Order: sequence, then C-alpha cells, then structure tokens
Amino acid sequence: MENQTNSTAAEELNLEQKASLGSGAAFWVTKTPNGIPRVVMEDGPHGLRHQAGDEDHMGIARSEPATCFPPAVALAQTWDPELVERVGEALGTEARYFNTDILLGPGVNIKRDPRCGRNFEYFSEDPLLSGVMGTAWVRGLQRRGAGASLKHFAANNQELDRMRVSSDIDERPLREIYLRTFERVVREAKPWTVMASYNRINGTPATENRHLLNDILREEWGFEGAVVSDWGAVGDRVRSVQAGLDLQMPGGDQAADAEVVEAVRTGALDSALVDASSERMVQLAHRAREARDLHAVESLDIDAHHALAREVAGRAVVLLKNEDQVLPLDRDGRVAVIGPFATDPRIQGGGSSRVVPTKTDSPFVEMQQLAKDAEIVSAEGYRHDGSDARKLSDEAVGLAAISDVAVVFLGLTAADEAEGTDRVTIELPSVQLDLLAAVSAVQPRTVAVIVHGGVVRLHEVAQTVPAVLDAAILGQAGGGAIADVLFGDVNPSGRLGETVPLRLQDAPSYLTYPGDQLHVRYGEGIFVGYRGYDRLERDVAFPFGHGLSYTSFSYENLQLSANADGITAEVTVTNTGKRDGREVVQLYVSKEDGVQRPPRELRSFRNVLVPAGESTVVTLTIPRDDLAYWDTRLQRWVVEEGTYFIHAAASSRDLRLTSSIDIEGDNVRVPFTEDSTIAEVLADPIGAKIVGSLMQKQHRERQSVASEELGIDANQSGLRIPIGRIRSLSGGQHLPRPEVAALLQKLNAAI
Repeated sequence: MENQTNSTAAEELNLEQKASLGSGAAFWVTKTPNGIPRVVMEDGPHGLRHQAGDEDHMGIARSEPATCFPPAVALAQTWDPELVERVGEALGTEARYFNTDILLGPGVNIKRDPRCGRNFEYFSEDPLLSGVMGTAWVRGLQRRGAGASLKHFAANNQELDRMRVSSDIDERPLREIYLRTFERVVREAKPWTVMASYNRINGTPATENRHLLNDILREEWGFEGAVVSDWGAVGDRVRSVQAGLDLQMPGGDQAADAEVVEAVRTGALDSALVDASSERMVQLAHRAREARDLHAVESLDIDAHHALAREVAGRAVVLLKNEDQVLPLDRDGRVAVIGPFATDPRIQGGGSSRVVPTKTDSPFVEMQQLAKDAEIVSAEGYRHDGSDARKLSDEAVGLAAISDVAVVFLGLTAADEAEGTDRVTIELPSVQLDLLAAVSAVQPRTVAVIVHGGVVRLHEVAQTVPAVLDAAILGQAGGGAIADVLFGDVNPSGRLGETVPLRLQDAPSYLTYPGDQLHVRYGEGIFVGYRGYDRLERDVAFPFGHGLSYTSFSYENLQLSANADGITAEVTVTNTGKRDGREVVQLYVSKEDGVQRPPRELRSFRNVLVPAGESTVVTLTIPRDDLAYWDTRLQRWVVEEGTYFIHAAASSRDLRLTSSIDIEGDNVRVPFTEDSTIAEVLADPIGAKIVGSLMQKQHRERQSVASEELGIDANQSGLRIPIGRIRSLSGGQHLPRPEVAALLQKLNAAI
C-alpha cells in the first residue's frame, strides 16, 4: 500500500518537479516539490557531523558535538560483527536525535594500496571481512530508523586524482575483490542508498556507468533504494540519469535540472528513466518521514555511548608482540609515558568524516586513573614538526632510564592521513624512530604504542622493543581503551585487518599505483593484500589476521561436512592460559588445481570468548557461493568441482589445522569457438566423439601425414592449438572453415 501511495505521489509531479527531485535543495537536503518530504543527509561513518550553521564537505565548518566512535580501521580489527552492529545502532540513535535521515556510510572500499589517505575510513584489504563488517554496521544503523549510504561505489581505492582517475580493472578482480563487499552488504543489509564514487571505472565515470548502477546493482543484486552521487561527482547530469543515478549532490545547480527537462523534450533522454528515478526519490522521502515518526529520539545518553566507544576501542587494539610478558603492566612502580599522542591523542582522520567529540580520553590521564598506586610520569619526547628533537629526546631518555617501564607513543597525525590526499611513504617519522631506539637502549622494558589510520612500516619498531601495541585510531574513548589493555583490564583480542609489509616496495600494488595519465592499472588482479604477499611468497612484518593475547589457545579436531548450501566446519579451541580471552578463529580455503587462485582466501571467521582452562567447539560455515570464482567466459559465478583444503587458522600465515573435502561443482559448459583448443574439444564427450572420429578418418586417408601437419606433437603440446588454426598449419588439408563451423554448431547445440 505504501509503495502504491508513493508511486501515486510521483505520478502527480510534472516533468520539472520530477527533474528537481534529482538534485539537492542545499548542501545536505533534498527538494520538496508538491509537498514531498525532504531528506536530510550528513557525514560520517564513525559519528555525526551535524552542521547547524555553515556547511561543507571537508569537516572545516563547525559541527555539533557527537560521539566519535572508532573509525572503520579499528572496527575491522575487532573481527566482531555483533559489536559493530551495536555501534551502528548507537549511530542510528544519534542520527535520529539530530533529525538526520541518512548517514553517509559505511565506506567499504578495499584497501588496495597502503598509501591511500582514506584507508582509516575503510575496513580491510579482504572483501569478506569488509562485507561482514559493513553489513553489521548498516543493519544496526537502519534498525534505529536512519538510512545508510553505502560508499564509494566503486573501485575508489586512492585519493590522488580521485575525481578524474580511471580504475582500470579486469572483470574477475572487479567482481571477486572490489564489488564483492558491496554485493554482500546490498543483498544482506539492504541499505537505503548507495553512493556513486568520483572515479572512472575502465574509462567510464561511476556516476555515468549504467552497467554498474543498473545492470549489476539493481538488476543482478536486487537493490531497491536510491543511488546518490558523491558530493561533486556528477559531470553530466543527463548521462547520469541515463545510467541510473537518482540524486546529484550537493544541491544548488538549477541548470542541471533544466538540462534534464530539455533532454526529455528533445528526445535525448527517455522520460521513463526520469519517472523511475523520481519514484525512487519519493519512496526514499516517505521512508525517511515514517522513520522520523517511529524512531524519534528526544535525548541522548552520551555517557552510555562513550562507554560503548571505549569497549569497542579496547576490543580493536592489536597486541602485535609481547616478549618476556612485558604486558600487562604492573600497577605499581614508575611508568614513563612518552610522546605527544599520550597527552594529546589523535582520535580520527581528516576530511569529511571529522567529528567534534562529546569528550576525549587522554591515555596518560586514563593510565593514572587505572594505576593510582603507580607513579605515572610523562615526557614529550618529540614534536610532530621535529623541532627541539635532541632536547626532548634527552629528557625522555633520562626519564625512561629511572623508570620501571617505558611506554612510547608513535604514529601519524590527522594531517598525514586525510581525505583528498595519499601518502608517499609508509614510514614512521625518523624523529620518532630515533627516540624509540634511544629509549630502548636505556630501558629494556619498553612498549611501543602505534597510532595510525593506514599501514605503517613496523619492522624496525618490532626489532627494537619487546612489546608493540597497534592502537590504530580509536575514537574519543581510545585513551581509556589503551590504558585498559596496557594494565590488563582488557585482554587484547584485536586482529589485523590488513597486512603489514616489511617495506612499501613489497606491496602487490606497488608497480602500478598511482597510475599514469589518469589511468591506474590494477595489474595485481585478484592478488590484493595478503593474497598477493602469499602468492609472491614474500615475508611480511605482521600478516593479515595476526594478533596476540595475554593468554594462549590451541586448536584440535577440525571436522568438515558439506551439503548443497556449502561447508560446515567444527574445531575445538582450548584456552591454555590463565586468563579468560577471545580468539578469532579464521577459516581459509585453498584449491590446488583448476582456475588460478590465491594460495589461501578467508572464507569464514568467528570471534569467541573462551574462559581460562576451558574448551569450546566453534562452528563456522562457508556458504557455497563463497567458494565460487567469476567466470569471464560465462559471465557468472561458478563453483569448481574438486578437492578444497580448509585451514583453521589464527592468521593468514598461522595455519593451525588443515583438512580437505570434495565439492561437487556446478554443471557448466563453456561455448566453443574457433579459439577453443583441441584438448578442450576432446575433453567434451561430444567433442571427443566428433573430433576423434574425424582425426581417425583423416589418418586412414593419409597414412603418410606427419603428426606435425596437424600440429599434434609427441608430447601433446599440439593439443593446445586452437581448432581454427589446424587448417593453416596443415596447409589447408584439414578442417577447412566450413567443417569448423559445422563442428562448432554441433558442439554448442548440445550445451
């Protein structure tokens, strides 16, 4: 009944009104022709950027205080979709409090290259982890009556020249890596909107890409919401409407509305496309109005949301190294806390996602609160601009030398990692590394805490100190979360959502990033992130999925079963230590034959709490669809028949148990062409019968014909010759074109 009402409302609009619905009224709101409700949209993925006064898209103008939750880089490190769903619910509640209908997130783009300046706003280098986390975020948000805007669709994997660069990607990696995350979120969480990105894809702007916005998103995946442009992404409104874009943002461009009207009247644009787009916008407007009534929020429990932010941040911290059990820290003695991030914490990245927090926890202050019997003292150690380096280092080293332990905060500032710009290096500043070396020389019990949004090179850090914490960027409660982990109130359970290489040059994307002449070739194909490091057999500093605990876990008894829906795995996990702890059980799949694949691919995971000394049976499922590869010949997903190896692992390179299972493949037959090889034809039962008899006939007729004439040598390499080339190789004696055509017709008729 509601859809009928919305449709009627759209039909009552004239052409000019329908066209006006396709662009905003102002920076954040839609137009309201004929009483259609307005829709309010605001940034950002980890908190509300509600601007009551001046408006902008880069976080410059003032915004109202809101909870700054851990950004996506940290959410991914929890490997816990239930926790992320709770964050989504809290964001939805705050959105409704500010009368925001659509929150512009989540960002689920794949972290193709570690230099992307916006990687802090994305989840992972892996499409499964990104998709599961993005789905949880959207479900939580929309449960509270605010809509999501899944972004940036698609292949927006660098900030450099993002508004005009073309991401040139072969179809298989596009489907398996870069679109797979979006597909999962669209199918499972049904976001209200999808945001079309700035960049081009294989030469076509995302906002003008009908194959992307209509054929794939709507027809194949079943998306029923509205497609919104990124702010300023539309270059040609008429072509965008033809492609399936519904809303150009920001508002204010009245000429674009007039261009749509003129194009319809001249026949350059089908009026049915404008009708369909306006109907989707009307449906979105009514959906937003109903949500305002059903989910009205009069007040916020800011303290509860801050507590949730601290809980999530604590779960996101990754213990990378802990030799000699330096951590957790004792709550007495003297602790030297060094580095400006300890007293002036970085809580987020720069750009449109910037949130004004309701409060900000300082790691130094929170450490003092948790260990009141200890002497917690601080030293600046270094400045971000590198000034007074010698003096500050000497002071910090002197303090560390007379302390029982030193905690040194290192990392990147928000200016180093921001929307609109990429980094040129993944190195930590030399002034910080020099300080760390000097401190560790006088204090063997030194802990490094790394603050960053994108990957930084950590090999030198790990060689210098016995304990390393990856604190990512943790939002406004990150200071308390770091203190919780340092003193053991929280047993670290975070796991890396991306690989930390030994050096930038090892990254699979290194040779082709950032591209040339406004084209970036995704030359690594499907070998993105750990898939590439593993394929190249390159050592890494810390692998994808890595993370330690203050306890230990063992794996036993991996059992597999399969049915039409996929694979079910059971594994017994035992907490062999003295502390309760969480383990993230990861399932990787490999297949040794068939189409080219990475050595291993993450296909399932579970985050489980295991009490000290106890065991739990963890059940994980791998849906059959997640075993499929994209067949470019058939233009569809295909599950290969054969033996699949399932690895129960603690990281992509810490494989604890392996077992195998046979899977029945999809019944598919690829159409034959003149480029099909003799071997491919002979592998087909019908082809073997036809070609086999033909070859026997020709052999009887000309006993003296050398095998080389047919292109078939003794070691069978000739079987790889296309059947369409046999004629030329045999001097026109065998398989002339009419016979080849007749053969192909017979073969393909049976498919």
